[in-house]
Amino acid sequence: MAVQPEGTPCWADAMFSDLEGAKNFYGEVLGWTFGEASSEYGNYTQAYANGKAVAAVVPPMPGQEGQSQWCLYFASPDAAATAARIRESGGEVLMEPMQVGDFGTMCLAREPSGAVFGVWQAGVHEGFEATAVPGAYNWAEVFTRDPETTDAFLTAVFPYAAKQLEDDGVDFRVFNIGDDTVLGRMRMTDEFPPEIPSYVNVYFGVDDCDAAVARATKLGGVLRFGPMGSPFGRFAALSDPQGANFSVIDTTTTEGDRPSFQDV
Repeated sequence: MAVQPEGTPCWADAMFSDLEGAKNFYGEVLGWTFGEASSEYGNYTQAYANGKAVAAVVPPMPGQEGQSQWCLYFASPDAAATAARIRESGGEVLMEPMQVGDFGTMCLAREPSGAVFGVWQAGVHEGFEATAVPGAYNWAEVFTRDPETTDAFLTAVFPYAAKQLEDDGVDFRVFNIGDDTVLGRMRMTDEFPPEIPSYVNVYFGVDDCDAAVARATKLGGVLRFGPMGSPFGRFAALSDPQGANFSVIDTTTTEGDRPSFQDV
C-alpha cells in the first residue's frame, strides 16, 4: 500500500511485558503470524495476516512498564510540523519526533482529553500492508469525555472534515479525508468507570465475531461489550489478558440501515 494521506490511520502497535503471551493470544484470536524480533529496535516484532504486515508488538523499555494498550499512528508528511500543531492545539507531545532507521519517523502524543496516539512519517515502512480484511486493522474511534475539545483538536491537527451522527441519543462524529471516512469519535457516557481515561479504540477485522470472542475469552481475554449487530458489521469490545483494549468486527454481517450524518 502506498503512503497514506495525512491524518489516515496507518499503523498500530502495543507494548506487552509478556511478549510471547501476546503473540499466542493474537495468533489464536486474529490468526496473526510473527516475524523475527528486531533486536536493533528493542525486539520490535511485526505481526502478519496472510503474509501482510498489519501491526506490531514490542516489550516495554525499562521504566515504561505499565498496562498494555494499543497505539494507533496517523500518517504525516512531516512529523515535526504535526508535533508543532499538536502543541499549538492544546495537546502534549510525549515523545519528540524520532527517526527509526530508514523505516520512518515516529512521534507519540496525547490529545487534550487524554487519549494517546502516534504520528508516523513514512520512510521505507509505509504502514499497514492490508486493511479491512480478517486479521487486519479495520476502524478506530476516539472515546473521550470532552468531545468538544477533542473535535476541535483533531480538525486543527489533521485536514479533517467532520460529520455528526443525526441521533439525539448518541454523541458520535466521524472525520473524513476527501470522500474517505477515516476515524470516529464517541462521547464516553457515565457507563464508563471514572478511572478509565480517554482512549483510542482499534478494531481488527475477523470473519466471525462470535467465534473470535469465544477464542479470546477462552484464552483469558475479557468481553467488555457485545457481540452486537450494526449497519457496519457485527462487533465486540474486548480486553486481552494483559489489559489492552481492542475490538473485533465482521463487516460481512450487517444489520439495519446505515445512519445519516450531517456536516458540522
